[in-house]
Amino acid sequence: MEPSPAKGKPQGRLLVSTTLDAKDELEERLERCVAIVTSLTNGLSEREANDAITANVCKGPQQHEEVCLGLFALLLTEPSQAQRCYRDLTLVNRDGMNVILIKINQILMEKFLKLQDVCRTQLVWLVRELVKSAVIGADGILMTLMKQIAGGDITNKNLWLAENVLDIVVEQREWVLKSGMLIAMSVYTYLRLIVDHGTPALLVLRQKEVDFCIGLLREKFMECFIIGRDLVRLLQIVARIPEMELLWKDLLHNPQALSPQFTGLLQLLTARTSRKFLACRLTPDMETKLLFMTSRVRFGQQKRYQDWFQRQYLSTAESQSLRCDLIRYICGVVHPSNEVLSSDILPRWAIIGWLLTTCTSNVAASNAKLALFYDWLFFSPEKDSIMNIEPAILVMHHSMKPHPAITATLLDFMCRIIPHFFPPLEGQVRQGVFNSLTFIMEKRVLAHLAPLFDNPKLDRELRSMLRERFPEFCSSPSPPTEGRDEVKMEESVSLEMDNHVLLDKEGGCYDNTEAAFSDDEEEINNKGEGNKKREFRFHPIKEAIIEEPADITPYVDQLDDMMKEKVLQLQKGSDTETHCEVMQEIVDLILEEDFDSEQMSTLASCLAELFKGHFRGDVLPDEITEESLEESVCKPVCLVFRNLCQMQEDNSGFSVLLEMLAELYQKQPKIGYHLLYYLKASKAAMGKMSLYESFAQATALGDLHTCLMMDMKACQEDDIRLLCYLTPSIYTEFPDETLRSAELLNMIVAVIDSTQLQELMCHVMIGNLVMFRKDSVLNILIQSLDWETFEQYSTWQLFLAHSIPLETIIPILQHLKYKEHPEALSCLLLQLRREKPSGEMVKMVLSRPCHPEDQFTTSILRHWAAKHDDVLGEHIKALLIKNNNLPRKRQSLRSSSSKLAQLTLEQILEHMDNLRLNLSNTKNSFFTQTPILQALQHVQASCDEAHKMRFSDLFSLAEEYEEPSSKPPKSRRKAPASSPRSRKGAATPVSNEEESASSSASEEEDSKPKAPKRKRKGSSAVASDSD
Repeated sequence: MEPSPAKGKPQGRLLVSTTLDAKDELEERLERCVAIVTSLTNGLSEREANDAITANVCKGPQQHEEVCLGLFALLLTEPSQAQRCYRDLTLVNRDGMNVILIKINQILMEKFLKLQDVCRTQLVWLVRELVKSAVIGADGILMTLMKQIAGGDITNKNLWLAENVLDIVVEQREWVLKSGMLIAMSVYTYLRLIVDHGTPALLVLRQKEVDFCIGLLREKFMECFIIGRDLVRLLQIVARIPEMELLWKDLLHNPQALSPQFTGLLQLLTARTSRKFLACRLTPDMETKLLFMTSRVRFGQQKRYQDWFQRQYLSTAESQSLRCDLIRYICGVVHPSNEVLSSDILPRWAIIGWLLTTCTSNVAASNAKLALFYDWLFFSPEKDSIMNIEPAILVMHHSMKPHPAITATLLDFMCRIIPHFFPPLEGQVRQGVFNSLTFIMEKRVLAHLAPLFDNPKLDRELRSMLRERFPEFCSSPSPPTEGRDEVKMEESVSLEMDNHVLLDKEGGCYDNTEAAFSDDEEEINNKGEGNKKREFRFHPIKEAIIEEPADITPYVDQLDDMMKEKVLQLQKGSDTETHCEVMQEIVDLILEEDFDSEQMSTLASCLAELFKGHFRGDVLPDEITEESLEESVCKPVCLVFRNLCQMQEDNSGFSVLLEMLAELYQKQPKIGYHLLYYLKASKAAMGKMSLYESFAQATALGDLHTCLMMDMKACQEDDIRLLCYLTPSIYTEFPDETLRSAELLNMIVAVIDSTQLQELMCHVMIGNLVMFRKDSVLNILIQSLDWETFEQYSTWQLFLAHSIPLETIIPILQHLKYKEHPEALSCLLLQLRREKPSGEMVKMVLSRPCHPEDQFTTSILRHWAAKHDDVLGEHIKALLIKNNNLPRKRQSLRSSSSKLAQLTLEQILEHMDNLRLNLSNTKNSFFTQTPILQALQHVQASCDEAHKMRFSDLFSLAEEYEEPSSKPPKSRRKAPASSPRSRKGAATPVSNEEESASSSASEEEDSKPKAPKRKRKGSSAVASDSD
């Protein structure tokens, strides 16, 4: 009989699914909401139905959401009812369509590829209607919909989506022009797509895209200017199209024709492209897969993931253009955390190297190399991030040995791009590449460039060209070691903490920080063991600060007259008091009702530039007193903080000032920890630390944890004293964000010295600071095992300053290996010697694998045997009897099925034997205790001959113990049952002993001289229990 699973699970109307797929939660919920709307309107006239759903919506938020989602689902699945459903939706919604916008965004980001064709069509229709109605938030939805247009894909579905979204932005051009970000995103998207639509069949679509881009670029060039240098890269690729060629000529030779504020190509090329533009050309699915590879896949295990990605996205001829998008995304957006960089996760350079090898056309390969080196050409250490230029140098370094041709072609490209990129700017390009290489050396991404530039594997002509172009980097400071081909290099540590790549913030926000790099990425010396832990050490690097006058010329003309006057006064003022007075006047202007909020970003740029000197140097006074603290917060920027503290949260001005701070935060990320300092140091801010949470939610990050981690990281890199000063407040005010964060703890212990450590311990013991709590301390300590030696010792010292029972963290022993974790083992050893042994402690100590060089278990057992022999004896007896009663097969399975150490009978006996040898020349009487002798006899009676032989010296200690044999059989029968571990159900384990004893007896043919005596002791107990 044929099975018919389809009848049991009907196909949903929203998403495509198979009979094996579980029912989608979102689809189920929308179906329930449709049922509610249908039950309300069934059998009613149109007017009655409208009255019914309106009355239901008025009952409460839940009913409002159910009706809105029901109408939304009907609109997607019933095209014939779409107009009526949308009309009803506009009438009954009470939140400006917010519920619907959230659901559309969820579907676009998570379910779009699974949508039924009808639903996909209807969703695009709905977005068109939302744009027509100018619904607030529709611009964000439209940008998310654009993200679904895949690059390098000319399938019918993708072309249909590209054309329909283009129609929306063309038809609603006036609405589009109101949003600067939407203008820039649309131009970036369609400039990129023009490249894919060059076939004769697609020329009509391409012409529409060209006309759209040309129109916006000529009419709104300064809005498009925010794209940054990648705008030039995209225009360069399409510059041969006639209309584009005219624009290209104006860009090069007549920039004022595009905008009076545009000074020329160099102005655009020195502006770094924000990550949100680089991310917008990857679909959510591509982005998810790429982020998975760079955060979860281990180096060496990536092939099947790369093969899947290539089959899915890179297998067609048109997909050659997608390589550039992927490379720009990896360089500019994927900036791994320190934890990922110090692990064996697939590095960025490996993915880029693989992408370069998949290029099959010369044009695609050339564009891919340009995408890789693009941030090098006009690199400025003050504005750009080391993380953007790091992948290129690492690809060249790591390819030298396995793929020297890749290294050679990249080095050749780097040399030739200098004169050929744009001849009038050759000097600037040369300086940019020189800056990149210098910065790479300073930050020790590579220890030396000479082994790369002057490598014998490169041909003579290329080496000669490299020596001519970069003579400064071709001389090795020390002679190379004979016979060694490998280059000692260092791996960069991320300058940025967040992996949230779609954050709505400026690309350069967190890049003007000081970098620090870890030691050798490759183990050159192969003498060590393969599993030996690599150490990563920080080398803080201080850069010389070059004071430059504030330049606010590009921004100040965009302000209205009143605000412009105040900003210019701020620029001319010389003393702090004048600055503060003018700043207060600016704050008052912002709080006026007629203030144009569109000026906020421009004003923030002016203030960030004017106050950049305030964010340099130490914030915390050398001598901390009430007066010095108050004086330290008398800066112009602190006036914004003070005004916020004086306002109520429901005040309209409160949100306006928060928006101001959020804009300023994008331009100057140090504002975050300066706000934290103000809230702690200023008397006016006493008890207002929760204000920081409101600030974090107002930023583009929108998340307290991410914002706090970023600000503490920035503080750590700028001012360690301030970090220690803020630590008690941060942990006290935000316990949910801090007490579970190993990341924050590592930030602190990575930079503090012994004096600061002692101060933090005093804070803990006084009660001003709590850094650990019972539910999370174990996880944090486990994560700390990969940290530096001093960082680990500091962590343990801080833990021991708390009054947390040691039993809470004793399971960490299962994770500790004697060669890899000496810091944790030594701290635990010293703490355990102060404790009275509990059953769990003894169990964990004995569960450590036996190794001749690992003395941990023996040393603590010896100490306990001297101080607490009776307690230790009872615990060991209980563990011996319990593990002896487990079947041997189950013990071996248990010990082999888990990576963590598991307690087995053999382990206990080995540790006991080691302890016996250690105590053999002492007067310690531990092994003469009754519980130990009873347990050894119990085990001896049931173990196999191999164990009896192996531990014969240990068992011989119990042979003279005659107490059980001196009593009648009944007494002997009760003796085992009196043990606390074997009172309950004693008959069952004894019968198991009988089985194992009889089976071992049948297997062993030869008899030993002492066997009858041992059998007599064991068999009497067995016989008495076998009834």
